[in-house]
Amino acid sequence: MSNRVIVVGGGASGMMAAIVAARNGADVTLLERNDRVGKKLLTTGNGRCNYTNTTLNFDRLMENYHGENPEFVYNALYNFDLYQTIDFFEMLGITPYVEDNKVFPYSLQASSVLDVLRYEIENLGIKLKTEAYVVNITKKKNFKVKLKDDRTIEADRVILATGGMAMPASGSDGNGYRLAKSFGHNLIDVFPGLVQLKLKGNIFKSIKGVKFPGLASLYSHNKLIMEDKGDILFTDYGISGPPILQLSRTAMDYIRRNEDIKLRVSIFPKMDKEDMANYLARRFEFMPNKSTKDALIGLINKRLIIPILKEISLDKDKIVCKLSKEEVSLLAGILTAWDFEIIGSQGWGQAQVTAGGIDTREVDDKTMESKLVKGLYIIGELLDIDGDCGGFNLQWAWSSGYLAGYNAAAEVN
Repeated sequence: MSNRVIVVGGGASGMMAAIVAARNGADVTLLERNDRVGKKLLTTGNGRCNYTNTTLNFDRLMENYHGENPEFVYNALYNFDLYQTIDFFEMLGITPYVEDNKVFPYSLQASSVLDVLRYEIENLGIKLKTEAYVVNITKKKNFKVKLKDDRTIEADRVILATGGMAMPASGSDGNGYRLAKSFGHNLIDVFPGLVQLKLKGNIFKSIKGVKFPGLASLYSHNKLIMEDKGDILFTDYGISGPPILQLSRTAMDYIRRNEDIKLRVSIFPKMDKEDMANYLARRFEFMPNKSTKDALIGLINKRLIIPILKEISLDKDKIVCKLSKEEVSLLAGILTAWDFEIIGSQGWGQAQVTAGGIDTREVDDKTMESKLVKGLYIIGELLDIDGDCGGFNLQWAWSSGYLAGYNAAAEVN
């Protein structure tokens, strides 16, 4: 007799779990609270869906995944790795295209990935029920899943794949946490990850929209914690851009634990302070009678000049030939290491992923089955696992979904 499996949540991990369970003989019902599946998937990779990353490496997993127990990802990523992921989607029709280690569909459309998943769901005869919000799950001999419209569906196994709190417009409202907690599971505090940072200061409205290729670093007690480079963007509340998103999870973790953390930005990441000072001295020799503010035009964005000079208390009208070595050194210092105090982040609506989640110590990493309730599986962003930008979170969704779907389809003992 086929094992009856209910998957709660039609996002990336839920669709993968449903497909794998059905391929392995289970009678699968997929419940999605929205009017269609995969709503959040369409936003990934700026609408292009970078569905994995070629740098995924077992020797470096702890650099790309986070949580109180990041080693939890090993078994899932071993059982369904980068190459199996690429093969899986290629068999469905997705030709891979690699750009800066990120793997996209060759069409460069996230909708392509969703379309082939939906086709496979239909092809396998998976019973897809949309606008099906789960309000309660109980278990005696079997599971009973109660929906908001008072319908009840029975199953032998249940896979929770509801996502976390990030991007609530996609349907992520934390309902999965409530369902898991009703079975005794514990929740590690959640907070926005891969999100823009709010900074202390009153200069940001005047420089919002300024973008430059730079280096962003986190320091705690003057010790480098992590850094990333790429396009950095000032906003009216602080700062954004891919490097900032990569650092944000660690930054907010330090803040929530009331630990010292600061952001350092280098507008000239290929120079140190001494190199920059020497360059400025040579530059100013060509324009000795210009004011400092005018002498910086063509070197940095004009809108940054006055805020930077105010930050180091350097007279904008001082003629550059009269600048002292100490003043040139100050200017070189801020151009290569501009420090900011982080005061928070943007909210769930802007976050790409949820940090924190259901405690992974209560879940079997070899099967994704709950250690507290037999037949209950917890996967994806619902767990206390989150990855870096660049396809790592989707890879976790595919891998954890694969493992849960495969094991949930096994015969009921």
